Amino acid sequence: MELKVIKNDAPEVASERAVKPPVDERSLVHKQMLRGPFWQKIPAYAAVGESEVLDHRWQAKHSITNVPKLLAALGSLVGPDFIADATAGFDKAPMSVRVSPYLLSLIDWEHPYEDPIRRQFIPLGSRLLPDHPKLGLDSLHERADSPVDGLTHRYVDKALFLALDTCPVYCRFCTRSYAVGIDTDEVEKFHVKAHADRWQRAFSYIASRPELEDIVVSGGDAYQLRAEQITEIGEALLAIENVRRIRYATKGPAVMPQKILTDDAWLDAITAVVEHGRKLHKEVVIHTHFNHPNEITGITESAMNRLFERGITVRNQAVLQRGVNDSDETMKLLVKRLGHVNVHPYYVYQHDLVKGVEDLRTTLQTALDIERYVRGATAGFNTPTFVVDAPGGGGKRDAHSYEHYDRRTGISVYAAPSVKPGAYFLYYDPIDTLEPDYQRRWSIPAEQEHMVQDALAAARARLR
Repeated sequence: MELKVIKNDAPEVASERAVKPPVDERSLVHKQMLRGPFWQKIPAYAAVGESEVLDHRWQAKHSITNVPKLLAALGSLVGPDFIADATAGFDKAPMSVRVSPYLLSLIDWEHPYEDPIRRQFIPLGSRLLPDHPKLGLDSLHERADSPVDGLTHRYVDKALFLALDTCPVYCRFCTRSYAVGIDTDEVEKFHVKAHADRWQRAFSYIASRPELEDIVVSGGDAYQLRAEQITEIGEALLAIENVRRIRYATKGPAVMPQKILTDDAWLDAITAVVEHGRKLHKEVVIHTHFNHPNEITGITESAMNRLFERGITVRNQAVLQRGVNDSDETMKLLVKRLGHVNVHPYYVYQHDLVKGVEDLRTTLQTALDIERYVRGATAGFNTPTFVVDAPGGGGKRDAHSYEHYDRRTGISVYAAPSVKPGAYFLYYDPIDTLEPDYQRRWSIPAEQEHMVQDALAAARARLR
């Protein structure tokens, strides 16, 4: 039988068969990443060349850690009112402040109050809101689930190993503000330094628990581990028979991708652990943390290409934040751009109840609405799951899986039968997003308790 070859590249044939209208290449904005010497718009970096900017050591050395350094870098880009506002924000911040020059260069300094990257890293006194009355410093109760210092064993088969307590930058919204960074005027930290003896106690516990198969190496940030420490931790965990999966958790690719491009020793170390794991039929991956599409630049793409060439899987865990990524189109663009640079969108977290950042939290309803919009925008494996890390130690719950959600009080209730059977965990929307009558009720302790008990009763009734 003769096969007929059908050519479908003719315009008239393509238009007849098309089920969707043609797309203008210029509309594919997820491919349009910032490139060129964009850092030179910052006065302090106006004469800095590409070789310096791509050097991770230069980035670390010139990171901003206080207001005088911020002022010295920005010069005339901001006025005295902004500097005074930042000074007040730094004074009240529960987290240490550290911002890389690269990150500083991504901020729109013509509109710093609205900029999504500034909101995440540089606190302003005028934008701060009172903490929610149900907020606790360690809202996820990580220390309560720690059999040894710096190891959280909450899920049956997974443990969180805090290898150290420093990061290349400090995020305002960090859920681990109880331990990460130096002490501040607001918070005295519980420190987990990079000590070999402490690590060994954690490894011994992991080896003693045959159910533990999945270990997250975090902190702090795995970016801050030296190459030999990456190797030491990775090889120690791979040598434990029951460990099947290791995740190195790092914000680094989002805030200092230069390290992947210029710290060959660090990259070679993590590559060797990944390859050794593969030979043992064990998975070793990187989990990172991009929150806004503006954080993904041409430099990011080069760094992610280098990881991809080495066969290293990278997954992303974003945090939903007010004024950062809480719009449908921004989240969709983030997801699409992550996929474009071979980073798998894995989770979007409902913002934890963290001290000093109530201005960044959104309602649970916001997450539910955005998830509905994003789903279907790209392939399912590149579509994140929106989760609530249930306050009090319930672990990650699908945002839609609440047992009860009262939009008036802002209280949602989750159960976690495979984590802590029989317990209930409550998440609270920001009070300033509620109707005035319910804002007033939250100002009265007795009313707070009534609202909480009503929510728990409703959840119990649903599960009967």
